[in-house]
Amino acid sequence: MTHPLRTRGIDATDIARVAVFAAVTAVLGLPGGFTVFGVVPITAQTLGVMLAGAILGAGLGALSMTLLLALVAVGLPLLAGGRGGIGVFFGPSAGYLLGWIAGAFVIGLIVHAGRRKPVAWRTFAGVVTGGIVVVYAVGIPVQSAVTRLPLAETALTSLVFLPGDLVKAVIATAVVTTLVRAYPRAFRRTWATEDAATSGAEPARVP
Repeated sequence: MTHPLRTRGIDATDIARVAVFAAVTAVLGLPGGFTVFGVVPITAQTLGVMLAGAILGAGLGALSMTLLLALVAVGLPLLAGGRGGIGVFFGPSAGYLLGWIAGAFVIGLIVHAGRRKPVAWRTFAGVVTGGIVVVYAVGIPVQSAVTRLPLAETALTSLVFLPGDLVKAVIATAVVTTLVRAYPRAFRRTWATEDAATSGAEPARVP
């Protein structure tokens, strides 16, 4: 008998959802952005990263960002300001872009830890850890190497991103917690309730 919490395979619906969140992240770049010291652009696209990881989960969230960056690599102008092409992966923002994949994965791990239903505090912790800390941890060293500025100086100047990213984390948390209540099918997974975790009862299934 199959355990109700066992990981299922990826199906056509999952592939469609991966494509949707890649598209959502691309659309969030349409308003463009502004650059910090003329080097790295600040955009709304990390909000898409946060939502992808929190809603799709670790694996599919990371896959959606991988799909987006693969399309960028082949030349589609899906990044803020209409940027695209393999050249963006050799510029100062390359680390931040690659950090989207790792960030979405970490977000999914935290938000859905223990296969529990997302709650506000864990969602916020997940999107901050994955969407900010992880992305910065990958992006800052690469930016430092490309611009040949000291790592400490690069990290300090990157703090200008922080207020905007925290606002995006709050927005992502609000969206996720609203979806949990209003449209749990968006998550397409089985959750173990707190009661089930403590009593051994059958986990609650998303309708």
